[in-house]
Amino acid sequence: MPRNIRRLRPAVAVAAVALAAAAVATPVATSASAKAGPDHGKHLVDVQLLSFNDFHGNLEAPSGSSGRLVTGHHIDPATGAPVDETVDVGGVEYLASHLADARKGNKRSLTVAAGDLIGASPLLSAAFHDEPSIEALNKLGLDVTAVGNHEFDEGYKELQRIDAGGCIDDGDGKDNQNSCAAHEYEGADFDILASNVVEDASGETILPSYAIKKVKGVKIGFIGMTLEGTPDIVTAEGVKGLTFKDEVETANALVPELKKKGVKAIVTLIHEGANLPKEKWTDPATGTVHEVNASYDYTCEGGGELIADSPIVPIAENLDPEIDMVVTGHTHNPYVCDVPDPKGKSRLVTSASSFGRLYTETNLKYDLKKRDIVRSSVKGSNLLVTRDVAKAADQTELINTYKELVTPIASRVLGSISGDVTRTESPAGESALGDLIADAQLADQSTVVNGQVPVIAFMNPGGIRADLTAANSPYGEPVGDVTYDEAFTVQPFNNFMVSLTMTGQDIYDLLTQQVTGANAARHKILQVSEGFSYEISPSGPVDGSVTLDGEPIDKAASYRVVTNNFLQGGGDAFEAFTRGTDPYYGGLDIDAFASYLEASSPYTPGALDRITGTH
Repeated sequence: MPRNIRRLRPAVAVAAVALAAAAVATPVATSASAKAGPDHGKHLVDVQLLSFNDFHGNLEAPSGSSGRLVTGHHIDPATGAPVDETVDVGGVEYLASHLADARKGNKRSLTVAAGDLIGASPLLSAAFHDEPSIEALNKLGLDVTAVGNHEFDEGYKELQRIDAGGCIDDGDGKDNQNSCAAHEYEGADFDILASNVVEDASGETILPSYAIKKVKGVKIGFIGMTLEGTPDIVTAEGVKGLTFKDEVETANALVPELKKKGVKAIVTLIHEGANLPKEKWTDPATGTVHEVNASYDYTCEGGGELIADSPIVPIAENLDPEIDMVVTGHTHNPYVCDVPDPKGKSRLVTSASSFGRLYTETNLKYDLKKRDIVRSSVKGSNLLVTRDVAKAADQTELINTYKELVTPIASRVLGSISGDVTRTESPAGESALGDLIADAQLADQSTVVNGQVPVIAFMNPGGIRADLTAANSPYGEPVGDVTYDEAFTVQPFNNFMVSLTMTGQDIYDLLTQQVTGANAARHKILQVSEGFSYEISPSGPVDGSVTLDGEPIDKAASYRVVTNNFLQGGGDAFEAFTRGTDPYYGGLDIDAFASYLEASSPYTPGALDRITGTH
């Protein structure tokens, strides 16, 4: 596929933003051996890197908990328990303004990202194949990004089109999507990197492995990649014909290639991240230490730490010492920390939460004589994308254009609900919204083939992206009415429904995989349809408790089940689905959900009694 001709942006500038932030430092960074050497005077120049990750097409300011971040804590006088203090943040109009303000006064600035900029997006972007999000990122001045797993939601050929430009002949709105609805789509002005994603047929990476950026005498190489485990968390069709290579081996192999091109300053952009423990907060009134949710400015200098078995930690620990900094994503956590390189030298590792709610400002010294970053000078902080600044006018114009185009789809009322239907889980892991979606999938007739009617539906909890609330949407419908836009926000992936035949033993194994193997550390309890029930334990389903319409599941018998193509391909480490036979692909999951809401209106959730026990 032809590539866009890349143009170097003019150097843009920076200034410190007057928001709460903490510069990173660790025992390694402050040791005598890690301190900078003698002053190189005019050979040292200031460079700023602005970074973010996991934007997920959030053009408009995200609502609810998706649009907030923790800024502090206080004690509730009624309960004596700590309470999070939060602030509303995010929205590309504000992100663009904050980035523009941050650049002022600095001659050398680059803006970079670490993947999942598109995919799992709100309808405003997803209805147009995420073309609006790429156009917005062009406008805000993004220079380079790594791919993430969600860039593969519609397959790698579509990712290549997103990069290079062009239109899809999609029937002018087929499946509630429409390419080039406003104008010819011209592609990304920034580099999209996929160094560890190889097309099996050609043996070549599907997009460039690295990019070299030059700004007023400074030359920095960026290596971009996604997590090696991407095939486990996207649809099998989306990554068919691709191999995802080891992150450390890939990056380290590119270092000599960059050095041959005279590049000594190297930054890795990687869509993999860290998990955070509860933050320890001391009540100033009593001195009592509480465990609380991490604040947006979580740093290792401030007493925080990355959970040791986080996926990014062994990667960062083993990346070549020539790599000067690691910008991460995927886990949607905010952190600015140090993970020493193989030589024990301090190396910054950052992540800016998600949805455009934060950005990371990293300031560093670049030695023009040595053509390298002075590692001990690298300081980073996470900064809030507050909504108290003027909106970027060009972003507002873009949003308004697509809001007008999407309104006929988004504003259609599907039905009504008696009250909020949420993802809040019972002790066993069941939720009211999970029940609703599973029932919708079971009722969907598109997966019935040759008289084989599914009798059980399974839904992955990670695919339920928002609560279904009774409050008004922007379209002015009565309280309780549910629009297509609201339904899509709950299920934004456009996965296909698939029916298949599984044995009773396969089903037992499936339920066991919720809490074992790759899911042992973080249990993933599948949501199930009405009539199917069981008791969960920390090791899996209690033997004999798995029933269908009150009758125990026969491990030797066969059952027709329905799920989405993500799970059917073994996503979220549910290997048991791949043993299913006679798969038949039906319609889209969002269509099943929408149809069920229309047929079941007004909908009232039932008791959470399909899954019992604890895990």
